[in-house]
Amino acid sequence: MLGDELLAKIEQAGLVGRGGAAFPVHLKWKRIKDLPDPKKYVVCNASEGEIGVQKDLYILQNFPEKVIKGMLFAMDFLSTKEAYFYINKNYYQKLKEKIDPLLAACREKGYLINVFVEEPSYIGGETGALLNAIEGKKTQPRFEKPSPSIKGIFGCPVLLHNVETLYDVARVAMDEFEKTRFSTMLGVKNEGVYKVETDEKVAEALRKTNNYPDFEFFVQVGGGASGEVFTSEQAETVDINNCGSIEIYKIETTSLQFLNKIFNFYEKESCGICTPCRDGSWQLKELLKNLDENSEIPWSKISPIIEVMEKTSFCALGKSIAPPVRSYAKNVLGMEI
Repeated sequence: MLGDELLAKIEQAGLVGRGGAAFPVHLKWKRIKDLPDPKKYVVCNASEGEIGVQKDLYILQNFPEKVIKGMLFAMDFLSTKEAYFYINKNYYQKLKEKIDPLLAACREKGYLINVFVEEPSYIGGETGALLNAIEGKKTQPRFEKPSPSIKGIFGCPVLLHNVETLYDVARVAMDEFEKTRFSTMLGVKNEGVYKVETDEKVAEALRKTNNYPDFEFFVQVGGGASGEVFTSEQAETVDINNCGSIEIYKIETTSLQFLNKIFNFYEKESCGICTPCRDGSWQLKELLKNLDENSEIPWSKISPIIEVMEKTSFCALGKSIAPPVRSYAKNVLGMEI
């Protein structure tokens, strides 16, 4: 397929990245294609480090050939023969027997897709941190300009997509695309990964998959750490959109239980490169450390910390702690912080 033809099909399909930012894929491809650099890389991000989210693992278990085809289409578009498959070590151990033969077949056709195995981490999926790791540097975000994708690997630009985006690229190229995506459902009767329609509501997706709770609940939508929180009533009107996970909590889940999950994760996963995220996540964890279920949550201390993290953390990961905490307080507790 000619490059312009595929680009037009991707644009017509309205395909956006499935890594969370939902940036139009055709614009990303065109930006990298138009750079004058003679050498470029394609990178598949199979890090998937957020709590509970396993949609990319599911895709690699069931449709690995489509993900690789998506990479090959992208490589042909950029006229490059070299790429990187950046994968969570735990995933690679499970999938090695499926992935390695596919990459070997690519090599026989002249496409070199290097496997880079990363230690599982939340920060490992951040663009700059990922590219640093491939270069043999610390897995930390990049401070320098231009954007990480432009500077890329060893000074060469990269076209970086997560697993699901490349799977969708293959579906578009093969005329199999439909407006669906995969979402991990947690805290439901039948936990697992489900195909859902991107334009349906969260509650509707739960019903269609026979997972609508028979108890009072609230729900976190988008990610097990960074996703926003809604009541069961709000779930009737909240769109799936770019949602990678849907997690149900019983209404009796306490604030201490919910916040401990979020704060412990961010404190553990902070890469430590910037003070707001490193110290802020530690302070949040410490605020809850000696509390019990009868203790009052120190919202007046939590609020300024998450505000500073949101406004001054270097990368998007440190900034992402604010939406789940604020939406939980507002929607579930009925309070602004």
